[in-house]
Amino acid sequence: PPRTALHRATARRWQTRSVRDLATLPKAHLHLHFTGSMRRETLLELADAHGIRLPHALLDGDPLEVPADSRGWFRFQRLYDAARACVRSEEAMRRIVAEAAEDDAAEGSGRLEIQVDPTSYAPFVGGITPALEIVLDEARRASAATGVEVAVVVAASRLRHPLDARTLARLAARYAGDGPGEVVGFGLSNDERRGNTDEFAPAFAIARRAGLASVPHGGELLGADHVAEILAHLAPDRLGHGVRAAEDRRVLDLVVAQGVALELCPASNVSLGVYAEPDHVPLPTLLEAGATVALGADDPLLFRTRLVAQYEVARHVNGLSDAELADLARASVRASRASEATQRRLLAGIDAWLASPE
Repeated sequence: PPRTALHRATARRWQTRSVRDLATLPKAHLHLHFTGSMRRETLLELADAHGIRLPHALLDGDPLEVPADSRGWFRFQRLYDAARACVRSEEAMRRIVAEAAEDDAAEGSGRLEIQVDPTSYAPFVGGITPALEIVLDEARRASAATGVEVAVVVAASRLRHPLDARTLARLAARYAGDGPGEVVGFGLSNDERRGNTDEFAPAFAIARRAGLASVPHGGELLGADHVAEILAHLAPDRLGHGVRAAEDRRVLDLVVAQGVALELCPASNVSLGVYAEPDHVPLPTLLEAGATVALGADDPLLFRTRLVAQYEVARHVNGLSDAELADLARASVRASRASEATQRRLLAGIDAWLASPE
């Protein structure tokens, strides 16, 4: 049964006409966080193994749906930190990567670029380098096992010193590539209202010199001015969220002109109270302006919804046709850092999906 505003809106607008199965639509998943990808049952087992008592809210069917003020974000971060505290071994880290790939495979993803800050897990596995290498190694194994190409985005945190970000950028650069089990991008996550964006520019310069994509978060809790600030200082190839660029047509036009892809996560926007209902998320405005949009699930553990559900909202709430949904999938593939061969394969699969009977 529907549990969140996003689920309820999808259920209210469900159409009876025949449509193609969105779980079989090939797509790339570009916005998924390591801890936030965890299955609920995995979290429960890890917590039990370490004798950790989880917050009741993390076990609820609907743990969030709060206003995006300081208390709203604090609630989200508190629950995320509680989940992350349960990940204390190489085995747990490998399990999370493997299960994320399995879950994406079930939803038609042919490419997953999962985001991780190895700093959080370093104390349990001997440092940030072993932590990253565990994720990369398991990404290669999971790719072979599931058929989903799993690559990695290394993310720094706005809550830490910008020098820490430079350390992570240099680490990420050592493993740069575009294939499974390689680092494809460098990000900046956590509360976008914290830290000074320009102070992280040197870290992103290190990443760009290594050929990594620039994929910082921004434009969700803060508005279009923040998007403009990130464009000016971090030269993003993709922007995590960026949804509030729709509030200023000048900024949105700049996003389009610079070819910056937006990793749109409607479930996150609604659960954090950025928008009251799924139909308030300005996906149509972004598409009409010519923006490249790649849908993402962000943190399924917290938002209780996965990637296909984002496409379902686009279909049933925003009224996108199957041809338009195929265009969204194509945009996700083209915005990925997958090789040309992988992109051609996925794009051909999208064409085949659209050519199939409803």
